[in-house]
Amino acid sequence: MKTSRLLRIDDESIDTPAPAAPLAKVHSLKPFLQLKNVYKSYGEGKGKTPVLKNINLDIEAGEFIAIVGFSGSGKTTLISTIAGLIEADSGEVLKQGRPIKGPGPDRCVVFQNYSLLPWLTVFDNVALAVDQRFKDWPADRRKAHTEKYVRMVNLGAAITKKPAELSGGMRQRVNVARALAANPDILLLDEPLSALDALTRGKLQDEILAIWQAEKKTVILITNDVDEAIYMADRVIALNPGPGATFGPSFKIPLARPRGRTALNHDETFKKLRAEITRYLMGVGMQKADASDKENIVLPDVRPNTSNDWKLDISALKPKQNDLGRPRYLEFSQLSKIYPTPDGKGTVKVVDGFDMLAKKGEFISIIGHSGCGKSTVLSMTAGLTDVSEGGIVLDNKEIDSAGPDKGVVFQSPSLFPWLTAFENVMIGVDNVYPHASQSERDDIVEYYLTRVGLADAMDKKAADLSNGMRQRVGIARAFALSPKLLLLDEPFGMLDSLTRWELQEVLMEVWERTHVTAIVVTHDVDEAILLADRVVMMTNGPHAKIGKIETIDLPRPRTRQALLDHPDYYQYRESLLTFLAECDHTH
Repeated sequence: MKTSRLLRIDDESIDTPAPAAPLAKVHSLKPFLQLKNVYKSYGEGKGKTPVLKNINLDIEAGEFIAIVGFSGSGKTTLISTIAGLIEADSGEVLKQGRPIKGPGPDRCVVFQNYSLLPWLTVFDNVALAVDQRFKDWPADRRKAHTEKYVRMVNLGAAITKKPAELSGGMRQRVNVARALAANPDILLLDEPLSALDALTRGKLQDEILAIWQAEKKTVILITNDVDEAIYMADRVIALNPGPGATFGPSFKIPLARPRGRTALNHDETFKKLRAEITRYLMGVGMQKADASDKENIVLPDVRPNTSNDWKLDISALKPKQNDLGRPRYLEFSQLSKIYPTPDGKGTVKVVDGFDMLAKKGEFISIIGHSGCGKSTVLSMTAGLTDVSEGGIVLDNKEIDSAGPDKGVVFQSPSLFPWLTAFENVMIGVDNVYPHASQSERDDIVEYYLTRVGLADAMDKKAADLSNGMRQRVGIARAFALSPKLLLLDEPFGMLDSLTRWELQEVLMEVWERTHVTAIVVTHDVDEAILLADRVVMMTNGPHAKIGKIETIDLPRPRTRQALLDHPDYYQYRESLLTFLAECDHTH
């Protein structure tokens, strides 16, 4: 068959990609992959829930498609249906006009979680797929083929290592190598990079694109990151949130390849596409809290015992406005952290001379690549980690231990799963308001849980809440303590984009009411700009220090949508991206 060479690389030509030019002939035929009126639900009877509804999609051979959606929108169900891992209730999934009835080596999936065998090396994990797919090949050919794909994802130096010895990014590289080594016609990527830091994520994006360009696979990427979708794909398709998720509009990406991240920041087409896709997703997905419910709860006139004037009759949790902007409220003086080396024979200075002053009520973002000491600075500021050199002064008192005057929100909120959302917040409130009546303490808890959109979930146990809802509880708990300093360590890093956008809005809305001095550690450039008065950029570790501080002169209150339209927004973005790119080159 002449067409088999166009649509599938046969076993004999496995090491030589099919020529790209004849693909034009394929485009004139029926689509390479088709989804026709696909419907999928889970459950039975009254408990039946539609997940996908009326899904229609045509994909050409060699096309790179990005499907953008959010948690609960049916993305993984969609990818599993194409892979043949689950069967649709109705409709058809066709490859080259033939129905997909089950899994096959022509479709390989890379999931978000690394499914590697921990007792096998990198080579052996990839060889599992090669040995299964190409049983008829001689051993030396299978070995050479395995090594080729291990090297293709830049793991040649780690070929004999086991998964436990690899970073998260390296483990995901093994997954990509294993999928590609099976020589699929279609590569299905189900949020494979979402758990990785920004630098590792960017490098893997570039590796996947290089492989796609060289091998002309058909790629479907599921992602919740708009920038990732635009950077990588030929087309971006929105998946509307479920139940009964449907496809939204398809956005063609007319940007020339190869694409540069910093260059895109100047590209008007990129800016327009980014704004259009973001606005569409926010429009179909944002769940706005009922403002009328919020206004019914009033804070009592009581101060926390962490305040210098808590015995005075001053309105709760609202700092004196004439005190805001007080200079040197928070002072970092030549702050350093030294750890012993793993071999115990020496030491390494992770943070070296972090020096900064912050005003009362200021919001600071700290940004930098993984390993630059961002979280170490935050941990020392919280009093959770000892300071090796220098010091930190908060409100004229040196920080030497943890305490309720410093509220901390981590990436994973540490809630008691057997307690309700209300009870989890009340634990902290009881500690800092022992002088308040029970009804006053109840009002404080209810006020902040309502502010973060949990008015209807206060009595639910933490174990029964989604990740996003648990993080809302963590934010409410931190604000309810009325701390002198709010510290947030990648607070939205584990959440999908929609939930992250929602909680950023929640955080800003509550912060506008309290103006608590705050520091957020993030690797997200847009989050850093959105939240902060100043962005502190740290150099790579070890010996990390402040490389640059950018003052963000954008009006408050801020919203993501308003930010996209502000003329200075992309200039700030350019400043941060350039700094991070220059730091990357110093590695």
